[in-house]
Amino acid sequence: MEDKMEDSQERKDEQFMRKALAEAEAAREAGEIPVGAVITCRDRVIARAHNLTETLRDVTAHAEMQAITAAADAIGGKYLAECTLYVTVEPCVMCAGAIGWAQVRRVVYGASDEKRGFTRYAPDALHPKATVTAGVLEADCRRLMQDFFKAKR
Repeated sequence: MEDKMEDSQERKDEQFMRKALAEAEAAREAGEIPVGAVITCRDRVIARAHNLTETLRDVTAHAEMQAITAAADAIGGKYLAECTLYVTVEPCVMCAGAIGWAQVRRVVYGASDEKRGFTRYAPDALHPKATVTAGVLEADCRRLMQDFFKAKR
């Protein structure tokens, strides 16, 4: 029974990560670093976003920050305690802090970020009750970033 529940959660995680990957593609097409995010509440998408740092000329306009703002607006409150954030790349320290303040209970990411990821610099930044699932569709998420930076060089 537990294996079926895990399989079901794995399928949901992949389904929602594909939506985050679609957001990352939109970012790439707009000349942004291809990071996408989706926030769900009770298995329903309530926010989707991608990096807008170039478009808005704002270093804080990361996909996660945009998604948190949209999700808070969608539910009419600043706390996202019943929500899951899906993001294609491990959040940075700034985003992890915001995720923590928003009280997001579950974070699912695709590719790790060894240079700027929160697990290296601020592993306790998330809410104490938050759980993290890493590596969902990791190869797809990593490939998108690698291809983007290869094309830039």
